[in-house]
Amino acid sequence: MNNSVSGTGRLLWAGLRALLVLTVVCGVIYPLAVTGVAQAFMGHQANGSEIKSGGRVVGSSLIGQSYTLPLEKGQRTPAPDLRWFQPRPSNGLGTNSVNTQYKLLVSGATNRSGDNAELIKWVKDAKSAVIKDNSTAGYRVRPSDVPADAVTSSGSGLDPDISPQYAKLQVHRIAARNHLTVARVDRLVADHTTGRTLGFVGEPRVNVLELNVALRQLTEG
Repeated sequence: MNNSVSGTGRLLWAGLRALLVLTVVCGVIYPLAVTGVAQAFMGHQANGSEIKSGGRVVGSSLIGQSYTLPLEKGQRTPAPDLRWFQPRPSNGLGTNSVNTQYKLLVSGATNRSGDNAELIKWVKDAKSAVIKDNSTAGYRVRPSDVPADAVTSSGSGLDPDISPQYAKLQVHRIAARNHLTVARVDRLVADHTTGRTLGFVGEPRVNVLELNVALRQLTEG
Protein backbone atom coordinates (compact mmCIF):
# COMPACT_ATOMS: atom_id res chain seq x y z
CA MET A 1 0.00 0.00 0.00
CA ASN A 2 2.74 2.44 1.00
CA ASN A 3 4.77 1.49 -2.08
CA SER A 4 1.75 2.12 -4.28
CA VAL A 5 1.10 5.56 -2.76
CA SER A 6 4.81 6.43 -2.92
CA GLY A 7 5.04 5.38 -6.58
CA THR A 8 1.96 7.38 -7.47
CA GLY A 9 3.37 10.43 -5.70
CA ARG A 10 6.64 10.18 -7.61
CA LEU A 11 4.78 9.92 -10.91
CA LEU A 12 2.63 12.94 -10.11
CA TRP A 13 5.67 14.98 -9.05
CA ALA A 14 7.53 13.97 -12.23
CA GLY A 15 4.52 14.94 -14.33
CA LEU A 16 4.19 18.27 -12.54
CA ARG A 17 7.88 19.04 -13.07
CA ALA A 18 7.58 18.17 -16.76
CA LEU A 19 4.51 20.42 -17.04
CA LEU A 20 6.33 23.32 -15.39
CA VAL A 21 9.47 22.91 -17.52
CA LEU A 22 7.52 22.59 -20.78
CA THR A 23 5.31 25.55 -19.84
CA VAL A 24 8.37 27.75 -19.26
CA VAL A 25 10.21 26.53 -22.36
CA CYS A 26 7.32 26.33 -24.82
CA GLY A 27 5.01 28.94 -23.33
CA VAL A 28 7.51 31.64 -22.33
CA ILE A 29 11.07 31.21 -23.62
CA TYR A 30 10.24 30.01 -27.15
CA PRO A 31 7.54 32.66 -27.88
CA LEU A 32 9.81 35.43 -26.53
CA ALA A 33 12.71 34.17 -28.65
CA VAL A 34 10.60 33.99 -31.81
CA THR A 35 9.09 37.42 -31.14
CA GLY A 36 12.53 38.90 -30.47
CA VAL A 37 14.03 37.50 -33.68
CA ALA A 38 11.02 38.63 -35.70
CA GLN A 39 11.15 42.16 -34.30
CA ALA A 40 14.92 42.38 -34.77
CA PHE A 41 15.11 41.12 -38.35
CA MET A 42 11.65 41.54 -39.88
CA GLY A 43 9.77 44.03 -37.74
CA HIS A 44 7.63 45.34 -40.61
CA GLN A 45 6.29 41.89 -41.48
CA ALA A 46 5.96 40.83 -37.82
CA ASN A 47 3.77 43.86 -37.11
CA GLY A 48 1.35 43.12 -39.93
CA SER A 49 3.04 44.81 -42.90
CA GLU A 50 1.27 48.03 -41.97
CA ILE A 51 0.99 50.91 -44.42
CA LYS A 52 0.79 54.43 -43.03
CA SER A 53 -0.51 57.64 -44.55
CA GLY A 54 -0.78 60.99 -42.86
CA GLY A 55 0.79 59.60 -39.69
CA ARG A 56 -1.78 56.82 -39.18
CA VAL A 57 -2.13 53.19 -40.19
CA VAL A 58 -4.46 52.83 -43.18
CA GLY A 59 -4.12 49.11 -43.79
CA SER A 60 -1.83 46.20 -44.51
CA SER A 61 0.03 45.52 -47.73
CA LEU A 62 -1.13 41.90 -47.42
CA ILE A 63 -4.91 42.48 -47.48
CA GLY A 64 -7.02 44.14 -50.15
CA GLN A 65 -9.26 47.13 -49.57
CA SER A 66 -12.25 48.59 -51.37
CA TYR A 67 -12.56 52.17 -52.62
CA THR A 68 -16.24 52.96 -52.79
CA LEU A 69 -18.66 55.85 -52.44
CA PRO A 70 -21.11 56.07 -49.51
CA LEU A 71 -24.31 54.11 -50.03
CA GLU A 72 -27.14 56.16 -51.48
CA LYS A 73 -30.76 55.64 -50.58
CA GLY A 74 -32.02 52.40 -52.06
CA GLN A 75 -28.54 51.08 -52.89
CA ARG A 76 -27.45 47.67 -51.63
CA THR A 77 -23.96 47.71 -53.12
CA PRO A 78 -21.80 50.86 -52.99
CA ALA A 79 -20.51 52.24 -56.27
CA PRO A 80 -16.75 52.39 -56.80
CA ASP A 81 -15.03 55.70 -56.08
CA LEU A 82 -13.45 56.22 -59.47
CA ARG A 83 -10.89 58.73 -58.22
CA TRP A 84 -8.88 55.76 -56.97
CA PHE A 85 -7.32 52.67 -58.47
CA GLN A 86 -9.72 49.78 -58.02
CA PRO A 87 -8.73 46.33 -56.70
CA ARG A 88 -9.83 42.91 -57.86
CA PRO A 89 -13.49 41.98 -57.32
CA SER A 90 -14.04 40.53 -53.84
CA ASN A 91 -16.76 39.54 -51.42
CA GLY A 92 -14.49 40.30 -48.47
CA LEU A 93 -14.45 44.08 -48.59
CA GLY A 94 -16.31 46.53 -46.34
CA THR A 95 -15.37 48.71 -43.29
CA ASN A 96 -13.49 48.70 -39.99
CA SER A 97 -12.21 51.18 -37.40
CA VAL A 98 -8.77 51.58 -39.00
CA ASN A 99 -9.97 52.14 -42.54
CA THR A 100 -13.66 52.89 -42.79
CA GLN A 101 -13.75 51.36 -46.27
CA TYR A 102 -12.70 47.88 -45.17
CA LYS A 103 -14.12 45.02 -43.15
CA LEU A 104 -13.35 41.32 -43.40
CA LEU A 105 -16.70 39.78 -44.23
CA VAL A 106 -15.63 36.55 -45.88
CA SER A 107 -12.43 35.03 -47.18
CA GLY A 108 -12.57 32.33 -49.78
CA ALA A 109 -13.29 31.46 -53.39
CA THR A 110 -16.75 31.07 -54.92
CA ASN A 111 -15.96 27.44 -55.84
CA ARG A 112 -18.18 27.80 -58.91
CA SER A 113 -17.16 25.93 -62.04
CA GLY A 114 -16.10 27.72 -65.20
CA ASP A 115 -19.42 26.94 -66.89
CA ASN A 116 -21.56 28.07 -63.94
CA ALA A 117 -24.23 30.47 -65.23
CA GLU A 118 -24.02 32.77 -62.21
CA LEU A 119 -20.22 33.03 -62.44
CA ILE A 120 -20.42 33.75 -66.16
CA LYS A 121 -22.93 36.54 -65.48
CA TRP A 122 -20.67 38.00 -62.75
CA VAL A 123 -17.70 38.06 -65.11
CA LYS A 124 -19.68 39.59 -67.98
CA ASP A 125 -21.17 42.26 -65.72
CA ALA A 126 -17.77 43.03 -64.22
CA LYS A 127 -16.21 43.30 -67.67
CA SER A 128 -18.92 45.69 -68.86
CA ALA A 129 -18.40 47.82 -65.74
CA VAL A 130 -14.62 47.91 -66.21
CA ILE A 131 -15.03 49.05 -69.83
CA LYS A 132 -17.60 51.71 -68.91
CA ASP A 133 -15.81 53.03 -65.82
CA ASN A 134 -12.37 53.29 -67.40
CA SER A 135 -13.31 54.76 -70.78
CA THR A 136 -12.84 58.52 -71.02
CA ALA A 137 -13.52 61.15 -73.66
CA GLY A 138 -10.17 60.51 -75.28
CA TYR A 139 -9.64 56.84 -74.43
CA ARG A 140 -11.82 53.84 -75.11
CA VAL A 141 -11.26 50.53 -73.33
CA ARG A 142 -11.68 47.56 -75.65
CA PRO A 143 -13.04 44.22 -74.37
CA SER A 144 -9.72 42.60 -75.30
CA ASP A 145 -7.90 45.09 -73.01
CA VAL A 146 -9.57 43.75 -69.84
CA PRO A 147 -7.31 41.28 -67.97
CA ALA A 148 -8.66 38.35 -65.98
CA ASP A 149 -7.87 39.87 -62.57
CA ALA A 150 -10.15 42.83 -63.36
CA VAL A 151 -13.22 40.58 -63.45
CA THR A 152 -12.38 37.68 -61.10
CA SER A 153 -11.55 37.49 -57.42
CA SER A 154 -8.55 35.65 -56.01
CA GLY A 155 -8.75 32.35 -54.13
CA SER A 156 -8.90 34.21 -50.80
CA GLY A 157 -10.99 37.09 -52.10
CA LEU A 158 -8.60 39.47 -50.35
CA ASP A 159 -5.76 39.83 -52.87
CA PRO A 160 -4.03 43.20 -52.28
CA ASP A 161 -2.40 43.24 -55.73
CA ILE A 162 -3.49 43.70 -59.32
CA SER A 163 -1.63 43.05 -62.54
CA PRO A 164 0.29 45.90 -64.21
CA GLN A 165 -2.11 45.48 -67.13
CA TYR A 166 -5.14 46.22 -64.95
CA ALA A 167 -3.38 49.16 -63.28
CA LYS A 168 -2.45 50.66 -66.68
CA LEU A 169 -6.00 50.17 -67.93
CA GLN A 170 -7.13 52.53 -65.14
CA VAL A 171 -4.52 55.23 -65.84
CA HIS A 172 -6.61 57.42 -68.17
CA ARG A 173 -9.59 57.42 -65.80
CA ILE A 174 -7.39 58.25 -62.79
CA ALA A 175 -5.71 61.07 -64.71
CA ALA A 176 -9.05 62.56 -65.78
CA ARG A 177 -10.68 62.29 -62.35
CA ASN A 178 -7.70 63.80 -60.50
CA HIS A 179 -6.70 66.43 -63.10
CA LEU A 180 -3.31 64.84 -63.72
CA THR A 181 -1.48 64.04 -66.92
CA VAL A 182 -1.63 60.49 -68.23
CA ALA A 183 2.15 60.40 -68.34
CA ARG A 184 2.38 61.29 -64.63
CA VAL A 185 -0.08 58.60 -63.58
CA ASP A 186 1.55 56.07 -65.87
CA ARG A 187 4.89 56.80 -64.21
CA LEU A 188 3.25 56.36 -60.79
CA VAL A 189 2.11 52.88 -61.80
CA ALA A 190 5.56 52.00 -63.12
CA ASP A 191 7.18 53.17 -59.87
CA HIS A 192 4.90 50.88 -57.85
CA THR A 193 5.16 47.79 -60.03
CA THR A 194 6.95 44.89 -58.36
CA GLY A 195 8.63 42.30 -60.55
CA ARG A 196 8.72 38.54 -60.12
CA THR A 197 10.15 37.34 -56.80
CA LEU A 198 13.81 36.37 -57.31
CA GLY A 199 13.29 37.20 -60.96
CA PHE A 200 11.27 34.09 -61.83
CA VAL A 201 8.67 33.31 -59.13
CA GLY A 202 5.11 34.56 -59.60
CA GLU A 203 4.01 37.45 -61.80
CA PRO A 204 4.65 41.22 -61.79
CA ARG A 205 2.14 42.98 -59.55
CA VAL A 206 0.98 46.33 -58.22
CA ASN A 207 -0.14 46.80 -54.61
CA VAL A 208 -3.36 48.82 -54.81
CA LEU A 209 -3.18 50.35 -51.33
CA GLU A 210 0.41 51.49 -51.75
CA LEU A 211 -0.44 52.90 -55.18
CA ASN A 212 -3.45 54.82 -53.84
CA VAL A 213 -1.45 56.19 -50.90
CA ALA A 214 1.08 57.54 -53.42
CA LEU A 215 -1.77 58.92 -55.54
CA ARG A 216 -3.20 60.73 -52.52
CA GLN A 217 0.18 62.26 -51.77
CA LEU A 218 0.46 63.35 -55.40
CA THR A 219 -2.97 64.98 -55.53
CA GLU A 220 -2.62 66.67 -52.13
CA GLY A 221 1.02 67.69 -52.54
